Amino acid sequence: MTQDREHTGFSEEALRGLDELDRRLPPAGFMPVLRAPAAPAPGSPEPGRPHYWGHRERLRQRFLTGGHAAMPEYELLELVLFNAIPRIDVKPLAKTLLATFGDLNGVVAASEHRLLQVPGATPKLFFQLRLLEAIAHRMARARVIQRSVISSWDELMRYCKTVMAYRETEQFRILFLDQKNVLIADEEQARGTVNHVPVYPREVAKRALELNATAIILVHNHPSGDPTPSRADIEMTEQIGLACEAIGVVIHDHVIVGKETDASFRSLGLL
Repeated sequence: MTQDREHTGFSEEALRGLDELDRRLPPAGFMPVLRAPAAPAPGSPEPGRPHYWGHRERLRQRFLTGGHAAMPEYELLELVLFNAIPRIDVKPLAKTLLATFGDLNGVVAASEHRLLQVPGATPKLFFQLRLLEAIAHRMARARVIQRSVISSWDELMRYCKTVMAYRETEQFRILFLDQKNVLIADEEQARGTVNHVPVYPREVAKRALELNATAIILVHNHPSGDPTPSRADIEMTEQIGLACEAIGVVIHDHVIVGKETDASFRSLGLL
């Protein structure tokens, strides 16, 4: 055997490799049994397709047939992301947005600057969220406008929370009431910084006269989440009260909206 190998011209290492190959080959005449690959399980993606293939349509059908009650927030957010970001798995982005902004309310109210700092977020997504927010505000407002605030106080506070609680800067709104305490107008008077908003008592009184309002409710938010009135809040309310008293307009309440709880000046004995 050694002599035969000397005449082949191959190295000893190469010949050992050939011997190893001979040992692994099946015996002569052996015919392997060919088997078809196993069929994929129902609902699973076809081989070679990404794991999220068909996920969008399945999620849409779940929403249409079962509603939103049983769906976690990240799946509802995914449905919004579908319209803004095509052809990729948006579940990781939905979860990142919720982790960044706390919950669905925080995501929808996020500023453009902060939203676009999240990897994967786009200007088109910001537009979709602003549109969603506008629709939510209109629906909430429709439940309270032209209704008595006495009979719809809880709805009114829900509306104020929807509009203001998750703002990153202070916002000051005035709810104008007629002599039957029906809400005739809801207007944003000013926006400010994270801890201050400029309000001019003369302008508040002037607008009440223009609308023929007999009473008002002041509402503003604290972006910190703590609705406790500050000394500046109390002084501003007193100044607006003096301006309104001169024209016969009553301040029913001043409500400070926080993320979890609210503070009422009337309940606190400050009015």
